[in-house]
Amino acid sequence: MEIIKTENLDKVYEDNGIPVQALKNVNFSVRKGDFTVLAGPSGSGKTTLLNLIGALDSPTAGKIFFEENDISKKKPRELSSLRLSKLGFIFQAYNLIPVLTAIENIEFAMMLTGISEKERRQRALDVMEELGIRELADKRPNEMSGGQQQRVAVARAIVNNPMVILADEPTANLDSKTGAVLLDIMERMNKEKNITFVFSSHDPQVIERGKRLVMLHDGMIESEKEQ
Repeated sequence: MEIIKTENLDKVYEDNGIPVQALKNVNFSVRKGDFTVLAGPSGSGKTTLLNLIGALDSPTAGKIFFEENDISKKKPRELSSLRLSKLGFIFQAYNLIPVLTAIENIEFAMMLTGISEKERRQRALDVMEELGIRELADKRPNEMSGGQQQRVAVARAIVNNPMVILADEPTANLDSKTGAVLLDIMERMNKEKNITFVFSSHDPQVIERGKRLVMLHDGMIESEKEQ
């Protein structure tokens, strides 16, 4: 079943007044249970595509469908609601809130959806236990290693039970061993909970683990294969 689908997607940015075409006529889909990697050299358009299907940016032309609803022209409030309820995000820079503890960072998205304080705390503790980071509950980001911060970011991404998790270069700031542990966790979630993952990455170990590999070059899909 297709969760996300793009039709003839274009994205043009302005760079010092000069138009730069980041994506050209991209037709792409995400199916339930996918573990897909968008790969390609720097500037190929993989992060741009991830941002568009994650409703973090809007296309210059073309359409984006989420569960068969065209989201390409929806209002910011509607897109914000979609991101909160259906999508989880993992970023290269972790994007944890520095003044909050690990458990408060994980609770933050749930707070925005109006979940009670008691339920937020219990769900956050449950997911930290599952990811083996329960002991980090009261630590702030500057008291954690990069790998620990990224695990907290994963916990934050999955705690609202999203349909799709979008991960932009999630291993880029990690050593290979820590990156492998993180990928083990995400593979397990994909297999056991059928959580759909889409990665943007040029890390060979991420590319190797992908069940589906989509190669981009100069803003276009160059190839696509099951692995």
